[in-house]
Amino acid sequence: MELTEVTKFRRAVLTGLAKFTWQGTLPEHVYDILYSVVTEDGPRVRCCVHKERAVLKNRINMALGLTVDLNIVEASTRALAEPVNKELPIIDVLPEACDQCPIDKFLITDACRHCVAHKCMNKCPKQAISIHQNRAYIDKSKCIECGMCKKVCPYGAIIEVSRPCERACPLDAITAGADRKAKIDTQKCVQCGACRSACPFGAIDERSSIVQLIQTIKSGQQVYALLAPSFIGQLGFKVTPEQIVAAIKKMGFAGVEEVAVGADMAALHEAEEFMEKVPAQQSFITSSCCSSFVSLIKQHLPEHIDKISTTVSPMVACGRYVKTKYPDAVTVFIGPCIAKKGEARQFADAIDYVLTFEELFCMLEGAGIDPAAVTPEEYATKASGFGISFPLHKGVQGAVAHALQEAGSPEPAMHYASGLEHCLEDLQKVIDGKIKCELFEGMACDRGCIDGPGGLTEPGLVTVLLKKYAAEAQQKKLHDDNEAVEAVKKVDMKV
Repeated sequence: MELTEVTKFRRAVLTGLAKFTWQGTLPEHVYDILYSVVTEDGPRVRCCVHKERAVLKNRINMALGLTVDLNIVEASTRALAEPVNKELPIIDVLPEACDQCPIDKFLITDACRHCVAHKCMNKCPKQAISIHQNRAYIDKSKCIECGMCKKVCPYGAIIEVSRPCERACPLDAITAGADRKAKIDTQKCVQCGACRSACPFGAIDERSSIVQLIQTIKSGQQVYALLAPSFIGQLGFKVTPEQIVAAIKKMGFAGVEEVAVGADMAALHEAEEFMEKVPAQQSFITSSCCSSFVSLIKQHLPEHIDKISTTVSPMVACGRYVKTKYPDAVTVFIGPCIAKKGEARQFADAIDYVLTFEELFCMLEGAGIDPAAVTPEEYATKASGFGISFPLHKGVQGAVAHALQEAGSPEPAMHYASGLEHCLEDLQKVIDGKIKCELFEGMACDRGCIDGPGGLTEPGLVTVLLKKYAAEAQQKKLHDDNEAVEAVKKVDMKV
């Protein structure tokens, strides 16, 4: 993840909240976060110190998992005493931060030459363009934003302007309200987090449960960390898996499980489901591990919900498995994905909390734990290389195809798409018969899970480290007598 000023503000808030929650002094010191992050003599990213602190208050309330309009002392007191409010949207707009970006889509620039041909005027279907003071002018009351003027201008003098958040969302879940501030339609939003990454003003953020989780750990409950496969390298290039596990346990977690074991379980079960359904009951089936992709189908292609695999995601499979072993366990998924926070609400039987890798980093910082300095403990993955490879390009279909091969079934026609726009386009082509496909793997993030908005490390580096980790895994096959095979027999693997 790029370390921008927005990222620095977000991490400063999360780290401060974690620090004072660990110390048991949050309400008394929450204003310390405000005044230490935005000082009177510090550099300005907004017009004045008052505006910066107003934005930061919004951000603190979001990080506390509450609404943005509360007094931050009251909000911190409530966060310590109350469970997470699951009625609030995961991703929301910080009203004080939104810069009310212009909504005029097409603009005439100084490159306009007032040419004789006047192609822009002639091609405009609404006669919205006229000439004023030797340059073209667009009457916004007539313009229908068809873009014809931009296409025909020989000088390229007409540009198309769109809000970064709107441009990042191919599902039209973000629009400008009457006050020109961004509004998120929760009925269309799939919580992928692309808008949060795109907004250059940091006006979109996700709610956190970091304070509530720390309170749970401090209460003495048995809390288990479920690490997504892409945890390799997230806390530093030289920080080993053994050190990451040791650092998490040092914070007070009772144990650590790799969600890659859940990925093995999901691959085994999805292969069985595929053999049962395709082609006997339907022409193709889609993966179900990416919750944003699943939401895409449910919310935007509802007539094809039956094509989604009914196998639970690796996160849910792992959570259910841990709870079969430890009935009193509190499970915490830790990964690069924001959308998993929404999925956890649907599967409360399996997952109690969700953290991004960024939130884990801030939680460790707040506790004063440096993973690179922690003495590693003996640790070895229980997952296969196939489960570990789930976040990589075509990782899911590769694991399912291998499970089918081990079961004696021929390899199906498969298709992979990443990025919501490509997923939507390609899935429609499969539905229309333009792409031959029996197993469709869809990932909301452009490069799959390793490109999730909650990650800390460059996707290219994670890819290299993850491939190495997968190659070194002792478990080479899925159907061997391993933990995942036994787990599938004990766990409800259906949605």
